[in-house]
Amino acid sequence: MPFLVKKTLISIFLVIVILASFGGGFYFGKSQCKICPPEEIDFSLFWETWDKLQEKFADKEKFDIQEMIYGAISGMVKSLEDPYTTFLNPEDTKRFIEDVKGTFEGVGMEIGQKKGQLQVIAPLEGTPAQKAGLRAGDKIIKVDDTLTLDITLDEAVNLIRGEKGTEVILSIWREEWGTTKEIKIVRGVIEIPSLKWEIIDENIAYLKLYHFSEKASFDFREAAIEILTSPCQKIILDLRNNPGGYLEVAQDIAGWFLERGQIVVIEDFGQIKEQKIYKAEGNASFAEYPVVILINQGSASGSEILAGALRDNQGIKLIGEKSFGKGSVQELERLREGSSLKITVAKWLTPNGELIADKGLEPDIKIEMTEEDYEEERDPQLDKAIEIIKNL
Repeated sequence: MPFLVKKTLISIFLVIVILASFGGGFYFGKSQCKICPPEEIDFSLFWETWDKLQEKFADKEKFDIQEMIYGAISGMVKSLEDPYTTFLNPEDTKRFIEDVKGTFEGVGMEIGQKKGQLQVIAPLEGTPAQKAGLRAGDKIIKVDDTLTLDITLDEAVNLIRGEKGTEVILSIWREEWGTTKEIKIVRGVIEIPSLKWEIIDENIAYLKLYHFSEKASFDFREAAIEILTSPCQKIILDLRNNPGGYLEVAQDIAGWFLERGQIVVIEDFGQIKEQKIYKAEGNASFAEYPVVILINQGSASGSEILAGALRDNQGIKLIGEKSFGKGSVQELERLREGSSLKITVAKWLTPNGELIADKGLEPDIKIEMTEEDYEEERDPQLDKAIEIIKNL
């Protein structure tokens, strides 16, 4: 399948500071612009305001007609109060297309909005954001001198991203701190690993998935073959701080654990059209293996789809903290003059029909990480997973 017609999870443009496409379901599409609005819509107030600005606005140097048109469209889209439905002007559209195809420079984290507040979904493995100590759930109050309260996800991405070697200062609020702290990050070139795995306690495969990237299916197949030929009889699947990626990859990996034909995820379009059901298509090589799954606030989109599919179909226990709740699908509509519109067209449901968007997945066994755990490099969530799986 050509790259530009693949669905990605992001999870959606889930806004990544380095990858603007991951996290919650994504389409690339083309459409003809329909320029004839319904007759019953009255635009007289808009034109009255336009005329008054032209007539009386004092600073004529700021009177950029094209930017005003873009601003009006952006305001219309923003009124829908969906952070993943956004208008992209030609410059932002070009940058977006380059991002999903190329090499990335930035701080290496995915960000989203909850109740209008910009926050870190997950710092990505080995990136400047992770090395600076950012964590899932951190709230971003300011980017350099810009308050984030009223900016869109796309605007936040443009502020945080930048060339390697340059610096950005993020004002971060973390619940354990009870105050805001400034964190200085030097941007770099971002290379995200797909996964890692190791044997623990002689017969347990600890498999950590960092991202559902294009190469993750291949990497997972290699790891799976190694696990199948190893002494491992049980699997801990760690999806913590995995912000998502391609739907096809999540579906492919689910096929290693689920029988062919079992539901992986349901794409719900509301009343617009019928639901679309995605099913497992793999070899189910791990279907008989005891498995537990680790999740946290940084588990989003593809991670939530995979975790929900294994929980609903196999009764696999989720351990850790509530996931982020990024479960919507965006479609990119190409507009005239190089602009585009990202539209939320559907939401993901788990096989049992549970809505993921804005809700997330509740762990079966809740284990929270404390500030002291991070400082002392302790992992009580993994410890609990080991304890549970030993008895399975």
